[in-house]
This record gives sequence, structure tokens and C-alpha cells, in this order.
Amino acid sequence: MYQVGDLVFYGSIGVCEITGIISRTVEFRRHLKFYVFKPLYCLNYIILVPVDIRKVFMRPIISSSEANRLLDLIPTIGAKAYYNRKLNQLTEHYEAFLKTHECLDLIKLTISIYDKKRIADHKQQKFGSVDEKYMKRGEDLLFGELAAALEISKNKAAEYVAARLKLDQRIS
Repeated sequence: MYQVGDLVFYGSIGVCEITGIISRTVEFRRHLKFYVFKPLYCLNYIILVPVDIRKVFMRPIISSSEANRLLDLIPTIGAKAYYNRKLNQLTEHYEAFLKTHECLDLIKLTISIYDKKRIADHKQQKFGSVDEKYMKRGEDLLFGELAAALEISKNKAAEYVAARLKLDQRIS
């Protein structure tokens, strides 16, 4: 069971802080305990989640050492741009990465879409709206968790990653 103050990665929302644990009466006088989740990056938003829920994914956020380990792996990740003219198949491909709820998969997703954007820009072609949507979603979840793990602002997370990658390129 999580405790008040814990940070968890919750479903498709991302990082949430547990701000309370309450009891509520539901369905025919049944008493249930609920976590009170406050998403870190959504203002004025609270989620009540049953303590015993198994339907929605929930896990502790990664540690700062794990965040740095994953960032060290980025230069070795060979995620390539994925192309498919059928938008439903492109969406399914991207959703598969999101549904694992793992930072490494979010990194792979983001790198592959960045690669696709770089190629489109180089060829002076339009970057697809589905690609744009999933790039933003992947970045949002990834930078949100990295920021929480590293105890920096979400805005600083992208800068931190970029600085780490530049440092890695100078060392290589």
C-alpha cells in the first residue's frame, strides 16, 4: 500500500502525488478506501482511486539513479522512425509504447518520432499530426517522470536531457 506523500506513475495521467487516503461508502453501504491523487502537472485536478484497484496501471516513479542510468543509455538506443500510411496501425504502434508505462519505452518512442521529424524536416515534408500528437504525449509522460525523479521542474527536464546528451557527444 502506498503512503501519503508517495509519487506514483498512474495510467495515462503520469506522475501523481498521493495527498490522502480516505474511506467512502459506495454501492450498498460498502466501505472502500481510496487514494487521493493529485497529478503533478495538472492544476485543480484530483483523482480518487480505490486502494485495491487492479484495472488501471500504477507504480512507484523511478529513482534518480534509474533516471540517470536511462539517460546514459540514450546514445545506445537504436529506435528508428516508424512509417505506416494506415493511421490506425500507426496509432496502435505508438500506443503499444505508451501502454507499457515504462520510461525506457517512452524514450524509444520519443527518439523514433524525433528521428521521423528530423527526416521530414530534412526532406522539407510535412510532419504528420498523429506523429506530433504521440511525440507530445511521450515527451509529456517522459519529462514528467524524469522531472519528479530528479527533483527538477518539468520545464527543466528537457533542458537536462539535452545537456546530458551534448555532454555525452563531447566525451565520445
